[in-house]
Amino acid sequence: MSKYRYIIFHKPYGVLSQFTQETPKHRTLKDYIPVPDVYPVGRLDWDSEGLLLLTNNGQLQHRLANPRFGHERTYWAQVERIPDAEAINKLQTGIKIQDYRTRPAKVRLLLEEPSVGDRNPPIRFRKNVPTAWLEITLTEGKNRQVRRMTAAVGFPTLRLVRVSIAHLQLHNLQPGQWRDLTRAELEIFLG
Repeated sequence: MSKYRYIIFHKPYGVLSQFTQETPKHRTLKDYIPVPDVYPVGRLDWDSEGLLLLTNNGQLQHRLANPRFGHERTYWAQVERIPDAEAINKLQTGIKIQDYRTRPAKVRLLLEEPSVGDRNPPIRFRKNVPTAWLEITLTEGKNRQVRRMTAAVGFPTLRLVRVSIAHLQLHNLQPGQWRDLTRAELEIFLG
């Protein structure tokens, strides 16, 4: 039996990507995952949802978190209004945010709303302002990068769900649920 644990977790909205509680009002990973000595690989902000990988394998944590290795992370971003081709092109080719330029990204407008379930609390709804979903795949993970990217091209993110890291996907894992990676997932991941 391996001494390492590899856990995939569907982080709900409003949960910090850490085990220690900074303020009583925020839930943490400790509220969901009763496994000692595992730590998240990267982060999802408290207001973001979706796939979070946890492990006690420090070498794998480093490899996945380091942008030099360029692991793809795919997000579904619900944005205010419907992005035009120019905005999508800017997101794809890279844009300047604060003091850096983002790497090229894969970006496409989803023609149908993805099945992500309801969020609690729901996003703000404005009857006269439509929303759209973008699928954005990055190979870097700067702080609040997707939100900053969509805002920079004029389409602020209302809801953000990470759906994959490399080949790992959420599939049918519901918010708040976790599981160990399968042998097949691990073999592909650890190569």
